[in-house]
Amino acid sequence: MFESFNPTPRILMGPGPSNVSPRVLGALSRPTIGHLDPQFIGLMDEIKQLLQYAFNTENTFTIALSAPGSAGMEACVVNLIEPNDKVIVCINGVFGTRLKENIERVGAQAIIVEDKWGDPVTLDKVEGAFKANPTVKALAFVHAETSTGARSDAKTLCQLAKKYNALSIVDAVTSLGGSELKVDEWGIDAIYSGSQKCLSCVPGISPISFSDKAVEVLKSRKSKVQSWFLDQSLVMNYWSGEGKRSYHHTAPINSLYALHESLLMLKQEGLENAWQRHHNLHLALKSGLEKLNIEFLVDEPHRLPQLNSVLIPNGIDDNTVRTALLSKYNLEIGAGLGQLAGKTWRIGLMGSTANEQNVALLIAALQDVLS
Repeated sequence: MFESFNPTPRILMGPGPSNVSPRVLGALSRPTIGHLDPQFIGLMDEIKQLLQYAFNTENTFTIALSAPGSAGMEACVVNLIEPNDKVIVCINGVFGTRLKENIERVGAQAIIVEDKWGDPVTLDKVEGAFKANPTVKALAFVHAETSTGARSDAKTLCQLAKKYNALSIVDAVTSLGGSELKVDEWGIDAIYSGSQKCLSCVPGISPISFSDKAVEVLKSRKSKVQSWFLDQSLVMNYWSGEGKRSYHHTAPINSLYALHESLLMLKQEGLENAWQRHHNLHLALKSGLEKLNIEFLVDEPHRLPQLNSVLIPNGIDDNTVRTALLSKYNLEIGAGLGQLAGKTWRIGLMGSTANEQNVALLIAALQDVLS
């Protein structure tokens, strides 16, 4: 016999999703209206403005894509990159590899700049790649590598792209709302994120933003965008314009209610205050982990406060510890990905999950389980 699904509440301290606040869950339950209803069009306009605040941008084309962060990645690539284009792709973890996959699937040439997993992208290597390939169209990199917890210098990388007259495509899935991010000041041309990390919204929405330069590149394409659904030249007419909007797809109405509420909470807290909260709680976590002799994968200057990759102590079984935390404390932490599987845990301090009580519980629970 089937019954309604009522999951046991968990404390989500993995790489995402993060815990969704009661305010955001409440927003999800509001009455569904049509995706072309004037009320909903007004909400879309507010979401755009709130996303501009979160991204630190005045980009006109700043929207919430009706799909998760992986689709945000694909949207940036398929709209701005054409067959035979050359793109420098920085790989220092799983999600740099996914960028490469997307670039190659549109028939473009990926010029790889590779760094050790856990290290940031090496600036000199990127400049060397530009010098060796004078016709590069874009530089694509991950600002906050979710698989390792390493933060790269997005500001300087975008300056390099501008110096060599290339577009910059930036993965900010884990950084948006959790650490410093300034789209206009840093000169980012195309950026994508996800709703389920530091914004503490439900999964399934990808905030994206294109600079005026990126929009011009899209409008002057020689070939059709590979994906109809992700063709932003079509989506623009739904998300922009006065009054009547042209139909493109049925937007996820209630999920956008939730995103609006989560962005409103970020605005009310203040962006810089949110960055500082994540940093302060990272320091509290670091202090507790050091007492348990647990070490970080990433060197201190490049660590993400919201995604902490730590080395599993010798003699400790990865799955046994994570299973015990989940079954005894209803607390989830993440496993390592790719070449770090079985070697690291990924501890998330994102959005609503990032509070003192959760840090204290995790330290106490780890001490209990490890002993």
